[in-house]
Amino acid sequence: MAIFGYGRVSTKEQTTGNQKQEIKAAGYVVDYWHADEGISGKVPAMQRPEFAKMISQIRDGETLVVTKLDRLGRDAYDVGATIRMLAARRIEVIVLQLGKLDITSPAGKLMLTMLAAVAEMERDLLVERTQSGLARAKAEGKTLGRPSRTTPEQRVTIAKRHKAGESISALAREYGLSRASVMRIVAPATVTPKADINRVST
Repeated sequence: MAIFGYGRVSTKEQTTGNQKQEIKAAGYVVDYWHADEGISGKVPAMQRPEFAKMISQIRDGETLVVTKLDRLGRDAYDVGATIRMLAARRIEVIVLQLGKLDITSPAGKLMLTMLAAVAEMERDLLVERTQSGLARAKAEGKTLGRPSRTTPEQRVTIAKRHKAGESISALAREYGLSRASVMRIVAPATVTPKADINRVST
């Protein structure tokens, strides 16, 4: 049965040669080598051209060797989905980073579960830190979110000029704003109060 090797690097300036050499040094004779170069680790495994091509070529019961776990997916969820897909085809997956552990074996699945749990905890801690930081900034009176591209005085002027007859497009061009931004500014000045609508319709 054939042994497939897979490597990935994020930029065109990098090369997967070192990963291929590392797999060879670990004692694996790779029959088919696939590598995605210039592909970010944020891209899901099956959206990487060479990875997808490899999956279409590797046969049930064969072996896939990678150097690190992140070669198999963008995050714990994606890695887990990739592993389950390979395990269903009885493809042995070797990750050198884990000490040549076959992560489709019972011990490997336990390791994968632990790694996924750690990744989930890290995400939760990141969310908690972000929320704490936002709450602290708000308490200190800092303005959150994207800064406004117009001053309060400019917004008043834009609303008045639109009410006087100037078009949304002309105002957007002059102030360097999108039409949607101008419409949000002038909306309060152009909405007819509900009471007035009722009087007109009676």
